[in-house]
Parts: sequence; C-alpha cells; structure tokens
Amino acid sequence: MNFRKFFKSTPLIGLGLFFAVCAPQAQNPATDSAVTDYVKAEMQRQHIPGLSLLVVKEGKTLRAEGFGLANVELQAPVKPETLFQSGSVGKQFTATAVMMLVEEGKVGLEDPLTKYFPDVPAAWKDVTVRELLSHTAGFGDYPEDFDFRKDWTEEGLLKLVEGIPLAYPPGTKWEYSNLGYLTLGILIHRVTGEFYGDFLEQRIFRPLGMTTTRIISEADIIPNRAAGYRLEKGELKNQEWVAPTINTTADGSLYFSILDLAKWDAALYTEKLLKRSSFDLMWTPVKLKNGQPNKDGYGFGWYIEQRHGHRCLHHTGSWQGFENVIDRYVDDELTVVVLTNQGDAESGKISRHVAEMYLGEK
Repeated sequence: MNFRKFFKSTPLIGLGLFFAVCAPQAQNPATDSAVTDYVKAEMQRQHIPGLSLLVVKEGKTLRAEGFGLANVELQAPVKPETLFQSGSVGKQFTATAVMMLVEEGKVGLEDPLTKYFPDVPAAWKDVTVRELLSHTAGFGDYPEDFDFRKDWTEEGLLKLVEGIPLAYPPGTKWEYSNLGYLTLGILIHRVTGEFYGDFLEQRIFRPLGMTTTRIISEADIIPNRAAGYRLEKGELKNQEWVAPTINTTADGSLYFSILDLAKWDAALYTEKLLKRSSFDLMWTPVKLKNGQPNKDGYGFGWYIEQRHGHRCLHHTGSWQGFENVIDRYVDDELTVVVLTNQGDAESGKISRHVAEMYLGEK
C-alpha cells in the first residue's frame, strides 16, 4: 500500500506518528539511535499509529518510550504511562494467580476439574488443572458463531464451555485454548470467592506497585487509555466493539503500561509472588502423557524457546485493535516489551529485532 495515500485517507496520523516520549536511554548511544530508527521504520511499514517500547537489562530500564499516537482522533501521543489492552499477555497473570493458590494448598495441579465444577460433563473428570494451564486439556477456542456482542454472564460462559466436546483426550495434544483460561478465571472465583480480577489486584498488582494495571472497563474514566485500531482495505479504523463482560475474562482482559510491566518483570526475578520452584514449573514446557514435551514449548502462561542460543520466555497478545509481546531473555537478564494499538501489527518481529540489537547480534 502507498503510505502517502494511507496518510491522505487518515490525515490525523501524519503529524504525530513519530513523536516520542523518552524515559532512561540506552547506555550505548549507537544502539539507542539504531533502535529508534528501526522502530520508526517498522511503524511506517506496518502502519502502526502508536507503540510503547520497554527495554530492561540487568535490572536497569534502558528504554521506556512512546512513539506515535495513543489516540488518532485526539492526536494524543503515546507516553510511557499509556495503557494498552493486554490480549493474551494477560494469561501469565492468571497462571500466576492459580500457582499462588497451589502454593497455599487451595488448588492441586492434578486435581480433576470436577472437584471445582461438579455439575459438568463427565469428560471433565479426566481434565486436570495442570492441563488447563498448559493448553493440553482438550479445550478449544471461542466457536465461530460466538456472539461477542452479547453481554454474557460468568454462568453463561461456563455453560457455553461445558457444551463444547473435548477436541482430544486430555494430555495427549497441545492446542491453544482461550476457553481453558476463561475457565481458570471462574475456578479462581469459586476457590477464593472473589472475581479473579479483584484477586489479581490484591495479590499481584497492588503489592508490586502496578498502580494502573487493571481489568478492562469501558465505563470507567481511565487516564492515559490508548484507543485500538485495525486496518480495513488500507484505511485505519477503530477497533470492533464487544460486550463489556467479554472484556473481563481471564484469557486476557487487562490494561497495562510498560512502566507497570517493568515492575512485573523485576518481580519475576524474585520470590515476592511465588517460590522459585513454582516459577521453574511455569517456565518448563509441559510434557504430554507420552512423556514428550508439547511441540509448542508451552509451560503455564508462557512459551519457552531457544533463540540463537538464548533462552526466551515470551507471550503475545492480540485483542480489540492491540497487538503486544513480552520477551524475557532470562539468562541474559534482558526483557523487551512492545505494545501497539494496531491489531495486525507484527509486534513480535519488532521485539525480536530490538533484542538482537541489544544482544549484539545485529
């Protein structure tokens, strides 16, 4: 697509696209400049209105920076404080909450789901909490005819999940499942008596000082909230609307900023939230019943893979005009986060390239 034509069809973007607000800068000016040039070029190539970049190395924030526009109509720039929707990056918080309950003895990883959901299909007796966490339970995704504009209740969503037959015998295959994590949120509610979002607020966000991270709400007045966008026939459009309750499920319905994610990243190197043994379990690819690790290298709420000899824990998230990624190169103590407000953006490509620049591979 001709980018000049794109600007012409959406003129509000033109003036603000490459405005950046910077926090601490990289220690290597050459790398710092190269990263800025690369990010700007990718934003132009991918038609990304706004982007937030976090780079943390050995506990120090090298970049916490906003590029472009958080809201095209209002010409509001992205700042480090800008809130983006999490998409499935939120699953790691749900998994951490479940592991907190495991450590407290309130939930068992090998517990059958029927322990918490007694009035469910008989097949659920063979599904364990571990399998829900690792996408090996046989649960699938939202059906093609799912009505995202219906204001579902928690009970209604559970009934929907119950009505979908398992796609395969639990523990025999890996298949990404939003419905599995939706169910984990309901499980947290049943075990604690609290909405899972309140549990996250009390046990994770508040203790870590993640003051702006929260469950999505269209009704509340939320400072620094970014708008989500999509491309339709080369033109920028607002995100598609979904019912409010669909934006409160545990498969990924959070607002967060890179400033809060820096606090989250720092906590994962400590035992403030969980014992190291619990994190190690979350960050190890789960084995199937045949004894082989799942082919996608998934643990609990995280993918685990080797990238050119560097161990990386990562997850992407895509929802309502947002596309995000967190990449943690734990042995190098390097974390790169890229948050964008364009639903088809290649945030993972940008994050990988930035990481390679800081690792000295580009």
